[in-house]
Amino acid sequence: MGFLSEFNSVCKFKNEQELYELLEYGRTKMVKQGFRVYPTGQKVIAYTPENVAVAIVKISASIAEINFQGNEVTAVEMDLVRRLNEEESRVQTALAFEMFFGEEK
Repeated sequence: MGFLSEFNSVCKFKNEQELYELLEYGRTKMVKQGFRVYPTGQKVIAYTPENVAVAIVKISASIAEINFQGNEVTAVEMDLVRRLNEEESRVQTALAFEMFFGEEK
């Protein structure tokens, strides 16, 4: 058992529904497997499941727990600060591939 740390520039969605709720309602809760530490109170870049930068979000809560199935999970609540425009998205996506996701193919 241990905590993984999420750096302050990446918040990647694996679930389209969670991303939809963020963009539609301005707020969402994302669930990740394993214990993770998210920077509560900080603004981060949100990415689609396809690794495309879409928005700036503010992490409002990060709760690591063992659920009823015995799995370690972290629930992350966030608020939408604003969507990125096309140019910002292109630049942030390119930087993320170089720094976090690996080179684009």
